[in-house]
Amino acid sequence: MSKILIRGAQVLGGEPQDVLIDGSEIAGVGQGLSAEGADVVEADGKILLPGLVDLHTHLREPGREDSETVLTGTRAAASGGYTSVFAMANTFPVADTAGVVEQVYRLGKESGYCDVQPIGAVTVGLEGRKLAELGAMHESAAGVTVFSDDGKCVDDAVIMRRALEYVKAFGGVVAQHAQEPRLTEGAQMNEGVVSAELGLGGWPAVAEESIIARDVLLAEHVGSRVHICHLSTAGSVEIVRWAKSRGIDVTAEVTPHHLLLTDELVRSYNPVYKVNPPLRTERDVMALREALADGTIDIVATDHAPHPHEDKDCEWAAAAMGMVGLETALSVVQHTMVDTGLLTWEGVAERMSWAPARIGRAAGHGRPVSAGEPANLTLLDPAYRGSVDPAGFASRSRNTPYEGRELPGRVTHTWLRGRATLVDGKLQ
Repeated sequence: MSKILIRGAQVLGGEPQDVLIDGSEIAGVGQGLSAEGADVVEADGKILLPGLVDLHTHLREPGREDSETVLTGTRAAASGGYTSVFAMANTFPVADTAGVVEQVYRLGKESGYCDVQPIGAVTVGLEGRKLAELGAMHESAAGVTVFSDDGKCVDDAVIMRRALEYVKAFGGVVAQHAQEPRLTEGAQMNEGVVSAELGLGGWPAVAEESIIARDVLLAEHVGSRVHICHLSTAGSVEIVRWAKSRGIDVTAEVTPHHLLLTDELVRSYNPVYKVNPPLRTERDVMALREALADGTIDIVATDHAPHPHEDKDCEWAAAAMGMVGLETALSVVQHTMVDTGLLTWEGVAERMSWAPARIGRAAGHGRPVSAGEPANLTLLDPAYRGSVDPAGFASRSRNTPYEGRELPGRVTHTWLRGRATLVDGKLQ
């Protein structure tokens, strides 16, 4: 690989500096670095961040290649500034054995656009009755450390306790989809004023909060790690805050869409806004932003959930739940957190790179932008303003809630171990 000089970038939003990439590593960071023999990227006014890490991505392969493949999903990730993604287990077949996680891991290696770390299922077939092969998946070539039945809740307390005990032996983490199933039977949207007016089945906040409360207590009892997926309510924030004050080893994530969108949008009956957990109230959105700012919520994770056109372009009740998010995540975070003064760019690096890499143990990712570190980097133009056009997405699916909405910021370059995967907004 040739040398690359990124000239005049605001590293983590600070003073302009040059960053020299030599091969797969950062060779130097400073002002006035030599450009001899290097390809020069002029980065005046742009923000340089460590490559983003997504702890919650649905790549759909194997089994739902009509929605997404590992290749198309990682191309979308690179377009959004990601160099590492964790692929959820709810594929067909389910990623509940060493064989399936190794298949996903191998497909990620072949794609070349970002590193793919499979997440293993907690229970066989996501059925919640019997633990999956957690140890075998960890010891496989994929080296799985994160386990989740995402899309379904591990609602059996005994099974959840056993999972926490099992992963503790090798420092793994259980990522819980917090949804008490009996409280959400027939639920279509957030339970509240809007659901009552629309006559749609309500999805109460307590269905999420009760599971989180149980699981942090189980994690404390076992002395293990638990991670809360896509936290969405103000009450959930308070439970996680309380748990952390007790020293319980809990981490939590919030999605970009839960930082911006509210249940008022469901009045349109547009299924693009149908998601699990559902869009909540403005009060919840503000609580989530504040919690992300103060560190109660550790990370932003996309919950990138691609669906083919026919699964979303139908009546509300029949529509699939989920939104694509890899290609718009950084723009939404800039809009909701940076442009509002709630986070600095260094804070964004912590919540979208360093912390998710720590939680998932993504080797070589979430590292400082300094000499000797792997050259996994993202360059963003924060002054850009433009309307979201899903026709230009690299993802195979187009189910974005932001179509036509103006959002700030544009990822111009992404480097994976010194190799450009995105240059001037174009995939390589």
